[in-house]
Amino acid sequence: MVIAMVQRRAFLIVLDSFGCGAAEDAAAFGDEGADTLGHIAEACARGDGDRAGQRAGPLNLPFMGALGLGLAGEASTGRFPPGLPRPAVTRGGWGYAVEKSIGKDTPSGHWELAGAPNTRRWGYFPNTVPAFPPALTAAFVREAKLPGILGDRHASGTQILDDFGAEHVRTGKPICYTSVDSVLQIAAHEETFGLERLYECCRIMRRLVDPLGIGRVIARPFVGNSETGFVRTAHRKDYSVSPPPGTLLDRAAEAGRSIVSVGKIGDIFAHRNTGREVKAAGNGALFDAMLDEVRTLPEGGFLFANFVDFDTEFGHRRDIPGYAAALEAFDARLPELDAALRPGDLVVLTADHGNDPSFRGTDHTREHVPVLTFGPDVPPAKIGRCETFAAVGALVSRHLGLPDPGGL
Repeated sequence: MVIAMVQRRAFLIVLDSFGCGAAEDAAAFGDEGADTLGHIAEACARGDGDRAGQRAGPLNLPFMGALGLGLAGEASTGRFPPGLPRPAVTRGGWGYAVEKSIGKDTPSGHWELAGAPNTRRWGYFPNTVPAFPPALTAAFVREAKLPGILGDRHASGTQILDDFGAEHVRTGKPICYTSVDSVLQIAAHEETFGLERLYECCRIMRRLVDPLGIGRVIARPFVGNSETGFVRTAHRKDYSVSPPPGTLLDRAAEAGRSIVSVGKIGDIFAHRNTGREVKAAGNGALFDAMLDEVRTLPEGGFLFANFVDFDTEFGHRRDIPGYAAALEAFDARLPELDAALRPGDLVVLTADHGNDPSFRGTDHTREHVPVLTFGPDVPPAKIGRCETFAAVGALVSRHLGLPDPGGL
Protein backbone atom coordinates (compact mmCIF):
# COMPACT_ATOMS: atom_id res chain seq x y z
CA MET A 1 0.00 0.00 0.00
CA VAL A 2 1.32 3.45 -0.95
CA ILE A 3 0.83 6.16 1.68
CA ALA A 4 0.68 9.69 0.23
CA MET A 5 3.01 12.18 1.84
CA VAL A 6 1.26 15.25 3.22
CA GLN A 7 2.61 18.45 1.66
CA ARG A 8 3.23 21.23 4.14
CA ARG A 9 1.68 24.72 3.82
CA ALA A 10 3.32 28.10 4.35
CA PHE A 11 2.04 31.60 5.12
CA LEU A 12 4.30 34.61 4.54
CA ILE A 13 2.78 37.69 6.18
CA VAL A 14 4.25 41.17 5.69
CA LEU A 15 3.49 43.91 8.21
CA ASP A 16 4.13 46.70 5.73
CA SER A 17 6.80 49.12 7.04
CA PHE A 18 7.36 47.42 10.44
CA GLY A 19 11.14 47.85 10.57
CA CYS A 20 13.20 47.08 13.66
CA GLY A 21 16.21 49.38 13.48
CA ALA A 22 18.31 51.39 11.07
CA ALA A 23 20.33 49.43 8.54
CA GLU A 24 24.10 49.87 8.41
CA ASP A 25 23.73 51.96 5.24
CA ALA A 26 20.80 54.04 6.55
CA ALA A 27 22.83 57.25 6.48
CA ALA A 28 23.11 56.95 2.69
CA PHE A 29 19.31 57.17 2.59
CA GLY A 30 19.03 59.97 5.14
CA ASP A 31 17.66 57.51 7.71
CA GLU A 32 20.41 57.16 10.30
CA GLY A 33 18.80 56.53 13.70
CA ALA A 34 15.43 55.31 12.39
CA ASP A 35 13.80 52.47 14.36
CA THR A 36 10.11 51.85 13.76
CA LEU A 37 9.61 49.18 16.45
CA GLY A 38 11.94 50.68 19.02
CA HIS A 39 10.71 54.25 18.77
CA ILE A 40 7.04 53.23 18.91
CA ALA A 41 7.75 51.14 22.02
CA GLU A 42 9.73 53.96 23.64
CA ALA A 43 7.00 56.50 22.88
CA CYS A 44 4.35 54.23 24.40
CA ALA A 45 6.49 53.71 27.51
CA ARG A 46 6.73 57.50 27.93
CA GLY A 47 2.99 57.98 27.43
CA ASP A 48 3.46 59.61 24.00
CA GLY A 49 1.65 56.68 22.42
CA ASP A 50 -1.57 57.27 24.35
CA ARG A 51 -4.75 58.29 22.56
CA ALA A 52 -8.05 58.68 24.38
CA GLY A 53 -10.50 55.96 23.47
CA GLN A 54 -7.93 54.07 21.40
CA ARG A 55 -4.97 52.91 23.46
CA ALA A 56 -2.79 53.73 26.46
CA GLY A 57 0.29 52.49 28.26
CA PRO A 58 3.28 50.42 27.17
CA LEU A 59 3.18 48.69 23.79
CA ASN A 60 1.22 45.46 24.33
CA LEU A 61 2.19 42.72 21.86
CA PRO A 62 2.03 39.47 23.85
CA PHE A 63 1.83 37.05 20.90
CA MET A 64 4.67 38.51 18.83
CA GLY A 65 6.57 39.15 22.05
CA ALA A 66 6.38 35.45 22.93
CA LEU A 67 7.75 34.65 19.47
CA GLY A 68 10.78 36.82 20.21
CA LEU A 69 9.93 40.21 18.68
CA GLY A 70 11.69 42.10 21.47
CA LEU A 71 14.75 39.86 21.13
CA ALA A 72 14.83 40.56 17.38
CA GLY A 73 14.68 44.29 18.04
CA GLU A 74 17.48 44.04 20.61
CA ALA A 75 19.65 41.96 18.26
CA SER A 76 19.15 44.57 15.53
CA THR A 77 19.76 47.72 17.58
CA GLY A 78 21.32 46.72 20.91
CA ARG A 79 18.25 48.10 22.75
CA PHE A 80 15.36 45.99 24.01
CA PRO A 81 12.01 47.62 23.10
CA PRO A 82 10.37 48.62 26.41
CA GLY A 83 7.06 46.99 27.29
CA LEU A 84 7.63 43.79 25.32
CA PRO A 85 8.09 40.48 27.14
CA ARG A 86 11.53 38.89 27.29
CA PRO A 87 10.75 35.17 27.09
CA ALA A 88 13.30 32.74 28.52
CA VAL A 89 12.19 30.31 25.82
CA THR A 90 10.39 31.62 22.76
CA ARG A 91 7.46 29.76 21.23
CA GLY A 92 8.87 30.11 17.71
CA GLY A 93 11.83 31.37 15.73
CA TRP A 94 13.15 34.92 15.89
CA GLY A 95 15.71 37.04 14.10
CA TYR A 96 16.05 39.96 11.73
CA ALA A 97 16.99 40.48 8.09
CA VAL A 98 19.12 43.02 6.22
CA GLU A 99 18.13 44.32 2.79
CA LYS A 100 20.55 43.90 -0.13
CA SER A 101 18.40 45.69 -2.72
CA ILE A 102 19.14 49.27 -3.66
CA GLY A 103 16.24 51.14 -2.14
CA LYS A 104 13.72 51.23 0.67
CA ASP A 105 10.58 50.78 -1.41
CA THR A 106 7.76 48.27 -1.32
CA PRO A 107 8.56 46.31 -4.53
CA SER A 108 12.26 45.89 -3.71
CA GLY A 109 11.46 44.68 -0.19
CA HIS A 110 8.83 42.18 -1.28
CA TRP A 111 10.79 40.88 -4.25
CA GLU A 112 13.81 40.25 -2.04
CA LEU A 113 11.65 38.52 0.58
CA ALA A 114 10.51 36.27 -2.26
CA GLY A 115 14.11 35.46 -3.15
CA ALA A 116 14.72 37.93 -6.01
CA PRO A 117 16.70 40.96 -4.79
CA ASN A 118 16.31 44.02 -6.96
CA THR A 119 19.60 44.89 -8.68
CA ARG A 120 18.25 47.58 -11.00
CA ARG A 121 18.65 51.24 -10.22
CA TRP A 122 15.30 52.95 -10.02
CA GLY A 123 14.57 56.30 -11.57
CA TYR A 124 13.42 59.13 -9.32
CA PHE A 125 11.82 62.53 -9.75
CA PRO A 126 13.60 65.58 -8.28
CA ASN A 127 12.17 67.45 -5.31
CA THR A 128 11.37 70.50 -7.42
CA VAL A 129 8.24 72.19 -8.72
CA PRO A 130 7.52 70.94 -11.28
CA ALA A 131 8.87 67.47 -10.43
CA PHE A 132 7.99 65.78 -13.72
CA PRO A 133 9.72 66.36 -17.07
CA PRO A 134 7.56 68.65 -19.24
CA ALA A 135 7.67 66.13 -22.08
CA LEU A 136 6.24 63.43 -19.81
CA THR A 137 3.42 65.70 -18.62
CA ALA A 138 2.61 66.81 -22.19
CA ALA A 139 2.47 63.21 -23.44
CA PHE A 140 0.27 62.15 -20.53
CA VAL A 141 -2.17 65.04 -20.99
CA ARG A 142 -2.37 64.35 -24.72
CA GLU A 143 -2.81 60.56 -24.57
CA ALA A 144 -5.22 60.60 -21.61
CA LYS A 145 -7.19 63.51 -23.15
CA LEU A 146 -6.90 65.67 -20.03
CA PRO A 147 -7.19 69.44 -19.53
CA GLY A 148 -3.91 69.32 -17.57
CA ILE A 149 -2.60 68.06 -14.22
CA LEU A 150 -2.36 69.43 -10.69
CA GLY A 151 0.33 68.93 -8.07
CA ASP A 152 3.47 68.00 -10.02
CA ARG A 153 5.60 67.88 -6.87
CA HIS A 154 6.77 65.78 -3.92
CA ALA A 155 3.91 65.62 -1.45
CA SER A 156 2.12 63.75 1.31
CA GLY A 157 -0.81 61.78 -0.07
CA THR A 158 -3.24 63.31 2.42
CA GLN A 159 -1.96 66.89 2.34
CA ILE A 160 -2.14 67.06 -1.44
CA LEU A 161 -5.87 66.28 -1.32
CA ASP A 162 -6.35 69.23 0.99
CA ASP A 163 -4.30 71.40 -1.35
CA PHE A 164 -5.82 70.38 -4.68
CA GLY A 165 -8.97 68.30 -4.07
CA ALA A 166 -11.46 71.09 -4.69
CA GLU A 167 -9.61 72.35 -7.77
CA HIS A 168 -9.49 68.81 -9.15
CA VAL A 169 -13.26 68.42 -8.82
CA ARG A 170 -13.80 71.80 -10.44
CA THR A 171 -11.37 71.37 -13.35
CA GLY A 172 -11.18 67.63 -13.96
CA LYS A 173 -7.38 67.73 -13.79
CA PRO A 174 -5.94 64.70 -11.93
CA ILE A 175 -3.53 65.30 -9.06
CA CYS A 176 -0.07 63.90 -9.84
CA TYR A 177 2.65 63.71 -7.20
CA THR A 178 5.70 61.73 -6.11
CA SER A 179 8.07 61.19 -3.17
CA VAL A 180 11.62 60.05 -2.48
CA ASP A 181 10.53 56.59 -3.70
CA SER A 182 10.53 55.59 -7.36
CA VAL A 183 6.83 56.28 -7.75
CA LEU A 184 4.31 58.46 -9.55
CA GLN A 185 0.91 58.68 -7.86
CA ILE A 186 -2.28 59.87 -9.52
CA ALA A 187 -5.21 60.93 -7.32
CA ALA A 188 -8.71 61.50 -8.67
CA HIS A 189 -12.26 61.63 -7.34
CA GLU A 190 -14.06 58.33 -7.74
CA GLU A 191 -17.39 59.95 -8.61
CA THR A 192 -16.61 63.13 -10.53
CA PHE A 193 -13.58 61.76 -12.42
CA GLY A 194 -14.44 58.06 -12.39
CA LEU A 195 -12.56 55.05 -11.04
CA GLU A 196 -12.09 53.24 -14.35
CA ARG A 197 -10.91 56.46 -15.97
CA LEU A 198 -8.33 56.85 -13.21
CA TYR A 199 -7.11 53.29 -13.78
CA GLU A 200 -6.80 53.94 -17.50
CA CYS A 201 -4.78 57.09 -16.79
CA CYS A 202 -2.44 55.01 -14.65
CA ARG A 203 -2.02 52.41 -17.39
CA ILE A 204 -1.06 55.17 -19.82
CA MET A 205 1.37 56.67 -17.31
CA ARG A 206 2.86 53.24 -16.57
CA ARG A 207 3.86 52.92 -20.22
CA LEU A 208 5.17 56.49 -20.39
CA VAL A 209 7.44 56.19 -17.34
CA ASP A 210 8.94 52.82 -18.28
CA PRO A 211 11.90 54.49 -20.05
CA LEU A 212 12.54 56.51 -16.88
CA GLY A 213 12.89 53.42 -14.68
CA ILE A 214 10.03 54.36 -12.36
CA GLY A 215 9.07 51.45 -10.13
CA ARG A 216 5.37 52.10 -9.55
CA VAL A 217 2.44 54.14 -10.77
CA ILE A 218 -0.26 54.20 -8.10
CA ALA A 219 -3.94 55.02 -8.52
CA ARG A 220 -5.14 56.98 -5.47
CA PRO A 221 -8.93 57.37 -5.68
CA PHE A 222 -10.74 59.52 -3.15
CA VAL A 223 -14.20 60.82 -2.30
CA GLY A 224 -15.67 63.78 -0.45
CA ASN A 225 -16.00 67.49 -1.03
CA SER A 226 -14.47 70.77 0.10
CA GLU A 227 -17.01 71.14 2.93
CA THR A 228 -16.64 67.69 4.50
CA GLY A 229 -13.08 67.04 3.39
CA PHE A 230 -11.53 64.52 1.01
CA VAL A 231 -10.60 60.97 2.02
CA ARG A 232 -8.87 58.20 0.10
CA THR A 233 -10.80 55.00 -0.58
CA ALA A 234 -9.78 51.33 -0.58
CA HIS A 235 -9.71 51.18 -4.38
CA ARG A 236 -6.00 51.93 -4.65
CA LYS A 237 -4.23 50.03 -7.41
CA ASP A 238 -0.48 49.74 -8.03
CA TYR A 239 1.00 49.38 -11.50
CA SER A 240 4.44 47.93 -10.87
CA VAL A 241 7.21 46.83 -13.17
CA SER A 242 7.62 43.06 -13.28
CA PRO A 243 9.86 41.53 -10.62
CA PRO A 244 13.06 39.67 -11.48
CA PRO A 245 12.56 36.03 -12.51
CA GLY A 246 12.70 33.17 -10.04
CA THR A 247 10.63 34.50 -7.15
CA LEU A 248 9.10 32.20 -4.57
CA LEU A 249 5.77 32.73 -6.34
CA ASP A 250 7.30 31.61 -9.64
CA ARG A 251 8.74 28.48 -8.04
CA ALA A 252 5.46 27.62 -6.32
CA ALA A 253 3.56 28.06 -9.59
CA GLU A 254 6.06 25.90 -11.50
CA ALA A 255 5.52 23.17 -8.90
CA GLY A 256 1.75 23.37 -9.36
CA ARG A 257 1.07 24.60 -5.84
CA SER A 258 -2.06 26.49 -4.84
CA ILE A 259 -1.21 30.17 -4.34
CA VAL A 260 -3.23 32.87 -2.59
CA SER A 261 -2.19 36.54 -2.54
CA VAL A 262 -3.84 38.71 0.11
CA GLY A 263 -3.84 42.51 -0.03
CA LYS A 264 -1.64 44.28 -2.57
CA ILE A 265 0.70 41.35 -3.26
CA GLY A 266 -0.81 40.93 -6.75
CA ASP A 267 -0.03 44.53 -7.65
CA ILE A 268 3.50 44.36 -6.24
CA PHE A 269 4.37 41.31 -8.32
CA ALA A 270 2.63 42.64 -11.46
CA HIS A 271 0.11 39.77 -11.14
CA ARG A 272 2.71 37.21 -12.21
CA ASN A 273 2.04 33.83 -10.61
CA THR A 274 0.09 35.47 -7.79
CA GLY A 275 -2.70 32.87 -7.93
CA ARG A 276 -5.98 33.73 -6.28
CA GLU A 277 -5.91 37.43 -5.39
CA VAL A 278 -7.95 38.50 -2.36
CA LYS A 279 -8.43 42.13 -1.37
CA ALA A 280 -10.28 43.92 1.41
CA ALA A 281 -10.39 47.39 2.96
CA GLY A 282 -8.34 47.75 6.13
CA ASN A 283 -6.24 45.45 8.28
CA GLY A 284 -9.24 43.97 10.08
CA ALA A 285 -11.06 42.99 6.90
CA LEU A 286 -7.81 41.70 5.40
CA PHE A 287 -7.26 39.51 8.46
CA ASP A 288 -10.80 38.12 8.13
CA ALA A 289 -10.18 37.35 4.46
CA MET A 290 -6.81 35.77 5.22
CA LEU A 291 -8.34 33.49 7.86
CA ASP A 292 -10.93 32.27 5.35
CA GLU A 293 -8.12 31.36 2.96
CA VAL A 294 -6.05 29.68 5.68
CA ARG A 295 -8.96 27.41 6.51
CA THR A 296 -9.36 26.25 2.90
CA LEU A 297 -5.84 26.38 1.42
CA PRO A 298 -4.95 22.89 0.12
CA GLU A 299 -1.96 20.86 1.22
CA GLY A 300 1.26 22.23 -0.21
CA GLY A 301 -0.29 25.66 -0.66
CA PHE A 302 1.37 29.04 -0.21
CA LEU A 303 -0.31 32.22 1.02
CA PHE A 304 1.47 35.59 0.71
CA ALA A 305 -0.18 38.52 2.52
CA ASN A 306 0.50 42.23 2.91
CA PHE A 307 -1.06 44.38 5.64
CA VAL A 308 -0.63 47.88 4.28
CA ASP A 309 -2.37 50.03 6.91
CA PHE A 310 0.73 50.16 9.12
CA ASP A 311 2.48 52.03 6.30
CA THR A 312 -0.18 54.11 4.60
CA GLU A 313 -2.39 55.03 7.54
CA PHE A 314 0.18 55.46 10.31
CA GLY A 315 3.80 55.41 9.15
CA HIS A 316 3.48 57.99 6.38
CA ARG A 317 1.19 60.08 8.58
CA ARG A 318 3.68 59.97 11.46
CA ASP A 319 0.94 58.73 13.78
CA ILE A 320 2.61 56.94 16.69
CA PRO A 321 -0.57 56.13 18.70
CA GLY A 322 -2.32 54.94 15.55
CA TYR A 323 0.60 52.70 14.57
CA ALA A 324 0.80 51.28 18.11
CA ALA A 325 -2.94 50.60 18.21
CA ALA A 326 -2.78 48.88 14.80
CA LEU A 327 0.07 46.64 15.98
CA GLU A 328 -1.86 45.73 19.14
CA ALA A 329 -5.01 44.95 17.13
CA PHE A 330 -3.03 42.76 14.74
CA ASP A 331 -1.26 40.95 17.59
CA ALA A 332 -4.59 40.32 19.35
CA ARG A 333 -5.84 38.44 16.29
CA LEU A 334 -2.82 36.19 15.82
CA PRO A 335 -4.27 33.54 18.20
CA GLU A 336 -7.11 33.13 15.67
CA LEU A 337 -4.57 32.41 12.96
CA ASP A 338 -2.70 30.06 15.29
CA ALA A 339 -5.90 28.12 15.98
CA ALA A 340 -6.61 27.72 12.25
CA LEU A 341 -3.25 26.11 11.48
CA ARG A 342 -2.76 22.43 10.69
CA PRO A 343 0.14 20.16 11.62
CA GLY A 344 3.10 21.00 9.39
CA ASP A 345 2.07 24.61 8.75
CA LEU A 346 4.62 27.43 8.91
CA VAL A 347 3.84 31.13 9.46
CA VAL A 348 6.51 33.78 8.87
CA LEU A 349 5.89 37.34 10.07
CA THR A 350 8.17 40.00 8.62
CA ALA A 351 8.25 43.43 6.94
CA ASP A 352 9.45 45.01 3.70
CA HIS A 353 11.12 48.23 4.97
CA GLY A 354 10.66 50.73 7.79
CA ASN A 355 8.47 53.80 8.20
CA ASP A 356 9.39 55.20 11.59
CA PRO A 357 6.44 57.41 12.70
CA SER A 358 8.75 59.36 15.01
CA PHE A 359 11.16 60.24 12.20
CA ARG A 360 11.48 63.41 10.16
CA GLY A 361 9.62 63.66 6.87
CA THR A 362 6.89 61.29 5.72
CA ASP A 363 8.83 58.68 3.75
CA HIS A 364 9.97 55.09 4.26
CA THR A 365 13.06 54.47 6.37
CA ARG A 366 15.93 52.11 5.52
CA GLU A 367 15.76 49.49 8.28
CA HIS A 368 16.28 45.89 9.21
CA VAL A 369 13.06 43.87 9.45
CA PRO A 370 11.99 41.30 12.05
CA VAL A 371 11.67 37.63 11.08
CA LEU A 372 9.34 35.62 13.35
CA THR A 373 8.18 32.05 12.73
CA PHE A 374 5.56 29.86 14.35
CA GLY A 375 3.31 26.89 13.72
CA PRO A 376 2.16 23.66 15.39
CA ASP A 377 5.53 21.98 14.79
CA VAL A 378 7.86 24.99 14.74
CA PRO A 379 10.38 24.78 17.58
CA PRO A 380 11.93 27.67 19.50
CA ALA A 381 14.91 28.90 17.54
CA LYS A 382 17.30 31.81 17.30
CA ILE A 383 17.31 32.62 13.59
CA GLY A 384 19.69 35.49 14.23
CA ARG A 385 20.87 37.93 11.58
CA CYS A 386 19.93 37.17 7.97
CA GLU A 387 22.25 38.98 5.55
CA THR A 388 19.47 39.33 2.99
CA PHE A 389 15.67 39.41 3.00
CA ALA A 390 15.97 36.51 0.53
CA ALA A 391 16.73 34.25 3.48
CA VAL A 392 13.01 34.49 4.25
CA GLY A 393 12.13 33.16 0.79
CA ALA A 394 14.67 30.38 1.18
CA LEU A 395 13.17 29.41 4.55
CA VAL A 396 9.69 29.17 3.05
CA SER A 397 10.99 27.32 -0.03
CA ARG A 398 12.65 24.67 2.07
CA HIS A 399 9.53 24.23 4.15
CA LEU A 400 7.41 23.73 1.03
CA GLY A 401 9.92 21.41 -0.58
CA LEU A 402 10.62 23.83 -3.43
CA PRO A 403 14.01 24.76 -4.89
CA ASP A 404 15.52 27.76 -3.14
CA PRO A 405 14.60 30.91 -5.06
CA GLY A 406 18.19 32.09 -4.88
CA GLY A 407 19.29 35.61 -4.00
CA LEU A 408 21.47 34.49 -1.07
